[in-house]
Amino acid sequence: MNFLRGVMGGPSAGPQPSGAETIQKLCDRVASSTLLDDRRDAVRALKSLSKKYRLEVGIHAMEHLIHVLQTDRSDSEIIGYALDTLYNVISNDLEEEEQEENLPKQVDDLGSQFTEIFIKQQENVTLLLTLVEEFDFHVRWPGVKLLTSLLKQQGPQVQQIILVSPMGVSRLMDLLADSREVIRNDGVLLLQQLTKSNAAIQKIVAFENAFERLLDIITEEGNSDGGIVVEDCLLLLQNLLKNNNSNQNFFKEGSYIQRMKPWFEVGDDNCGWSAQKVTNLHLMLQLVRVLVSPTNPPGATSSCQKAMFHCGLLQQLCTILMATGVPADILTETINTVSEVIRGCQMNQDYFASVNAPSNPPRPAIVVLLMSMVNERQPFVLRCAVLYCFQCFLYKNQKGQGEIVSTLLPSTIDGNSVSAGQLLCGGLFSTDSLSNWCAAVALAHALQENATLKEQLLRVQLATSIGNPPVSLLQQCTNILSQGDKIDRRGSKVQTRVGLLMLLCTWLSNCSIAVTHFLHNPANVPFLTGQIAENLGEEEQLVQGLCALLLGISIYYNDNSLENYRKEKLKQLIEKRIGRENFIEKLGFISKHELYSRAAQKPQPSFSSPDHMMFDHEFTKLVKELEGVISKAIYKSSEEDKKEEEVKKTLEQHDNIVTHYKKVIREQDQELEELKQRINTLTSQNEQLQATVTQQVSQIQQHKDQYNLLKVQLGKDTQHHNSHSDTFQMNGIQTEEVSKLKEELEEWKNKHELLQGQLREKDSVIEKLKSSQLEIGTTEQSSQTGKSGGLEHNNELQKELEMLRSQIQLQSAEISKLQMENQKLQVMNTTADPVLGDSSTRAANNSELEGRLEQEIKELKSEVKALSEEKESLKQHLDSSSSTVAILQDEKSKLQQEVAESKKEQDDLLVLLADQDQKLSALKIKLKDLGVPVEDEDDIESGDQGDEDEDGDEEEQD
Repeated sequence: MNFLRGVMGGPSAGPQPSGAETIQKLCDRVASSTLLDDRRDAVRALKSLSKKYRLEVGIHAMEHLIHVLQTDRSDSEIIGYALDTLYNVISNDLEEEEQEENLPKQVDDLGSQFTEIFIKQQENVTLLLTLVEEFDFHVRWPGVKLLTSLLKQQGPQVQQIILVSPMGVSRLMDLLADSREVIRNDGVLLLQQLTKSNAAIQKIVAFENAFERLLDIITEEGNSDGGIVVEDCLLLLQNLLKNNNSNQNFFKEGSYIQRMKPWFEVGDDNCGWSAQKVTNLHLMLQLVRVLVSPTNPPGATSSCQKAMFHCGLLQQLCTILMATGVPADILTETINTVSEVIRGCQMNQDYFASVNAPSNPPRPAIVVLLMSMVNERQPFVLRCAVLYCFQCFLYKNQKGQGEIVSTLLPSTIDGNSVSAGQLLCGGLFSTDSLSNWCAAVALAHALQENATLKEQLLRVQLATSIGNPPVSLLQQCTNILSQGDKIDRRGSKVQTRVGLLMLLCTWLSNCSIAVTHFLHNPANVPFLTGQIAENLGEEEQLVQGLCALLLGISIYYNDNSLENYRKEKLKQLIEKRIGRENFIEKLGFISKHELYSRAAQKPQPSFSSPDHMMFDHEFTKLVKELEGVISKAIYKSSEEDKKEEEVKKTLEQHDNIVTHYKKVIREQDQELEELKQRINTLTSQNEQLQATVTQQVSQIQQHKDQYNLLKVQLGKDTQHHNSHSDTFQMNGIQTEEVSKLKEELEEWKNKHELLQGQLREKDSVIEKLKSSQLEIGTTEQSSQTGKSGGLEHNNELQKELEMLRSQIQLQSAEISKLQMENQKLQVMNTTADPVLGDSSTRAANNSELEGRLEQEIKELKSEVKALSEEKESLKQHLDSSSSTVAILQDEKSKLQQEVAESKKEQDDLLVLLADQDQKLSALKIKLKDLGVPVEDEDDIESGDQGDEDEDGDEEEQD
């Protein structure tokens, strides 16, 4: 104990041993001591020295500490000391006290080296997982901290060991259910490290009910008002969901999106937001963006967007968007989140268009956001977020594009209120270069892939100054472009010109009428050629490349309607003043620019500074599409252009024919659908009527059964009354019945005698045959034939005799029955006579009984009559129902015949369509032979999606 006292700081005489010697002695004590108390004290001493002498303890004591974990599991105290010591050795986190004391800094990779030594034996990690299962706080908590430190140092290796360990991840998931908050919170930190960049573990953790538990913890802690525990849970949720489509789908199908809505229920009093609340809400918004990120599969993103609308999450985000007192960074992130929730989802975009700001008078949210975008006093990141929101609102939303452009048209301009179009024009022509660029890009998105709106925008007229005639928007853009250096602007002059050139390129692409309007101004083409031909600095090279692109679009989409600016003349102009090779080189400056590559990576405009704000993501797709075809168009001869035009005209004719046939087929499909719906309705009506008929038939059958039952009951009642009144009937009635029975008895006796006579005659015939049979036949043949004939005749006679005898027996039985009934009647007759003669009161009773019986008989007859009438009415109803069914069946057969005829016509049309497609493919082959690029419809439709996939791949590579 003196030794330990010296280690722990007690007074001792003589020279003090060094730290390494003390650690070595303690290790020997741990390895050799047989008493548990001694080993425990030695491990406690190593723990106290492990922070100061980290390297020595790690080198000498690690093996002994692991041995203690294996052998002394029964004592929780020594296990806790051992785990704490290993944690101090492996962890690189320095205590605040050590930092204040300015202790020598350990080597950065010291913890990584010790971790590598510890996990070299995979059994050590498995042992640690077993210790984490212990409920004892002094064992479980140090075990969780040690495992977290191992994952920080050597994450992938430790993840792989835990993954192959039986129930390894499931054991760690139990930490979230621990009632002790310290262990639960550190368990969240452990799972954060465990799920980093490992999709397999992320899936296991998700299917171990992690979403439910984490959302429960966030709710218990107070959602966005919670502390750092909420932040840790949100970071873990991001690890589980980011770039993991399986977990995202599981999160959506588990209805966990609905549980996110309470996170964003911010009160009216938004002043005094704590730093932790801002951090929590920022992470919550990022979690929403993870689910609807443009890099996710389109189907998964769309389903999450719809779920967020139906559960009210989008409405809650819009409430925060329009609220006052929200911090700037939260407002910016909310705008970005709303942008991705509505991007490409028509239902969400329509709702966002209907949102109004709480102002007087109310203004649309889009107008309020655009006011912030063109206001140069607003923060740069906020203006970028508003631009992204506007782009997402217009993405694949032709209805929204039309509403924005309509605010610029003369017929719809409202002078009393500020519209989105007026704000865009104001930003486009302001003296702030950043507002110019944002407004130009926003207006270009309003025209994206919409040729109709490009033509309508040509009608926009602007009043430049008092007394001067109005100028078209296209002309004003080109005027500002040509006067770019002369106007005093705040910011980069190149930025304004790049924005206007991107707008013009988007406007003129795939719109021949806009190209004609652009070329109609005689100053535009000389300005473009002059810009391209000059040798300018590096900044101006980008403007030269965009001018080359605009001139190339004017050639490629030129319909030769202007004689002075036909395709061939423009090519000759390029050849003389610029040179084809120089033109192609300047055109290539765009795609080679560094800012172009950054913009092509993702849709969200994210720039480190306003000077880097040059290219838009959608514009990079346009450049990629047009750069190759413009280069080929410049080198084509006039003959090739003529051939190409002829082929294009032929293709257009065939396209018109195909479109016509498609329209016819579409109309016939609609008719077929209508006929099918009509057949379905008639079939359902027929089924309903058949069910009604069946029900009525069953009702009729029930009435029949009731009628028969009443009839039987009526017969029984009459028999009962007859038998009851037999003793009280008059004697004359009984004598009539007796006489009838006697007559029937006489008839049966006569029949009996007649049958007996017939029987005697048959017996005599049989006797004669038998005697004649004995006398006949001396030869064998005659005797055989006689025998056979006699036997056959004899058998027939025997059968007739048996039948007659059976009839006689039946008749004799009936005769005996009638005789018995006759005797009963005679007895009843004799007993009834004195009764009738003696009492007069019986006669009165008889009359009363007869009256009651007659009344009951009348009532039964009336019921029978009513039942018969009801039966007749049901029969009539059944006949009418059957006639209705027959009519419906006739209509059904007619409709089926019409459907068959329509299908036949559709087959004929499909045959014609196939012929047209073959001709079309042949013409496309000819075009390809001539060197004209031809794209299929499927390629054009899938081009956008393909570009998004390529952009996603480039982002992952970067």
